[in-house]
Amino acid sequence: MANVAVIGAQWGDEGKGKIVDWLAERADVVVRFQGGHNAGHTLVIGDKVYKLSLLPSGIVRGTPSVIGNGVVLDPWALKAEVEKLQAQGVTITPDTLHIAENCPLILPFHRDLDGLREQAAGSGKIGTTGRGIGPAYEDKVGRRAIRVCDLAHLDSLEPQLDRLCAHHDALRAGFGEPPIDRARLLDDLREIASFVLPFAKPVWIMLNEARKAGKRILFEGAQGTLLDIDHGTYPFVTSSNTIAGTAAGGSGLGPSAVGFVLGITKAYTTRVGSGPFPTELDDDTGQRLGERGHEFGTVTGRKRRCGWFDAVLVRQSVAVSGVTGIALTKIDVLDGFDTVKICTGYKLGDQTLDYFPAHAADQAGVEPIYEEIQGWHETTAGARSWADLPAQAIKYVRRIEELIGCPVTLVSTSPERQDTILVRDPFAD
Repeated sequence: MANVAVIGAQWGDEGKGKIVDWLAERADVVVRFQGGHNAGHTLVIGDKVYKLSLLPSGIVRGTPSVIGNGVVLDPWALKAEVEKLQAQGVTITPDTLHIAENCPLILPFHRDLDGLREQAAGSGKIGTTGRGIGPAYEDKVGRRAIRVCDLAHLDSLEPQLDRLCAHHDALRAGFGEPPIDRARLLDDLREIASFVLPFAKPVWIMLNEARKAGKRILFEGAQGTLLDIDHGTYPFVTSSNTIAGTAAGGSGLGPSAVGFVLGITKAYTTRVGSGPFPTELDDDTGQRLGERGHEFGTVTGRKRRCGWFDAVLVRQSVAVSGVTGIALTKIDVLDGFDTVKICTGYKLGDQTLDYFPAHAADQAGVEPIYEEIQGWHETTAGARSWADLPAQAIKYVRRIEELIGCPVTLVSTSPERQDTILVRDPFAD
């Protein structure tokens, strides 16, 4: 049985939460391997809606869930999310939730710095969520981070605080802010430590033992490939690597453990915040996609920008993440269109491109080349087999497969967990 890594193949918000929840029933462990509480995964189970930001989606099903070392952890956000889910009847204990002891912490001054920088950036704003994700990753690679394991050794934290404050106090002074209140920070950490430490473990040991025992591991990515710090639409990206290869380094398992890579993509395209978007529709069609798809960010509540499916971008995501199969979501949003369009290439000046260029000016300057396909007026909502889909909807799916060079493994036809067409079982590979 294969392990499965689930990653977003667009700019995030593709419906990973539902797919991970759908797969988690057959997984033995679910692992978050990058990002922080800037992620947003919505699960619809019966008449209940669960909104997750930091916790792995398997937690709702009671599947043992891991927050890996590649994640940056806001301990106060974790506590609030755990308490919220517990109020909805979800059981969360150290037996079901495991946090890597070498996971870096997001601290209050990270959130401060995130907001101060964005306010001062003017036209250079990149649309950060302001949750301290980027500054926390900066401290990690700057070798001055406070990690989960440090919560058990707060009395010996002074050398690390010296390094942190030497860096951050200078930055804060530049924004006219006072230095970090070290005494208050230590008090806050002592208070939250009692909540976090029972979940802290050397999860790499647990995961390697699970792999040796033949257990099925489900790696849950956050955001999407087009927000990857290296391969995304830089600088309008997140602060971590979102590609499937990160599942290994962000969990403590070797790359051979990743297995089947399932890329999640909507049947159209959306994006939250700033940055290039070649197929964006600023018209009634874009409005219709947004309204029918309920396109608002799970974390920020911001309205998502909407456009036609961009096969060039998804083909690029398939390549850089080594995607084995695609889960196509929200095909029901396209019901009722007379025609639908797919972007098959770009025009940039007098050039024709079959890839998305790296430079921001070129990205902003490309014009989509569209292929128009006959739509369908029958409903796809709730379909659970190919036989339930209109012929034109099947043609649309098949054309996407051809253009992105990757087979469709799953088709999601509504937010409901069981409204899913299984074409190929990722765990069986």
